[in-house]
Amino acid sequence: MFKLVLLRHGESVWNKENLFTGWTDVGLSEKGVQEAMEGGRQLRKDGFVFDVAYTSVLKRAIKTLWLALEELDQMYIPIHNTWRLNERHYGALQGLNKKETAERFGLEQVTVWRRSYATPPDPVALDDPNHPVNDPRYANVSLRALPATECLADVVKRFVPYFEDVIVPELYAGRTPFVVAHGNSLRALRKYLEDMSEDEIVATEMPTGIPFVYELGDDLSVKSARYLGDPDAVAAAAEAVRRQAG
Repeated sequence: MFKLVLLRHGESVWNKENLFTGWTDVGLSEKGVQEAMEGGRQLRKDGFVFDVAYTSVLKRAIKTLWLALEELDQMYIPIHNTWRLNERHYGALQGLNKKETAERFGLEQVTVWRRSYATPPDPVALDDPNHPVNDPRYANVSLRALPATECLADVVKRFVPYFEDVIVPELYAGRTPFVVAHGNSLRALRKYLEDMSEDEIVATEMPTGIPFVYELGDDLSVKSARYLGDPDAVAAAAEAVRRQAG
């Protein structure tokens, strides 16, 4: 039996302001810092010991990982950063207020952009500051691989091969990985592991700062999947995420 733990970063300053964030590199809010620390404390309470950690190249996820590991007193474990764990790139929506965008284009259209599985928003141009080609952290990534916009299906395509090639061998080696990432990159992994339909994953939320634990069989089939902590608090946090576009 393998264990795999996922954690969505704590609330970011743009989560707090209800803005489309995507690959924009914003930090944690004060609440987000506390959520990250509480996630670490919950994992410590439940006796989790990790061998290796994976996160994105965006500081809200990196800082969440650092804070959680500090609470666990496990800051010594290897950490691997990869753009393949980044949040979904929201294209031309990045930086816009979700509620104001819904008022401008209609809630139905924004819901399609935000929640549909295979429909991305409009892309950003190559010379737009929001295009990752203009960010030095992606200098070693081929232009063809860098997105100008993404839907969730695109995130599945870029994250799942990394999971299979890099993280799965760690599981088979008997190590316990800790994956700290973003709502959509973690939903992409959940779709793959739980074999969810498109409709099922569209309806699935990942609340910030609450650890999600898998127990996997030798064939990586899901034996159990659960959040740590109070179920009512988890449900309330997920509902808060669901309401953000309204």
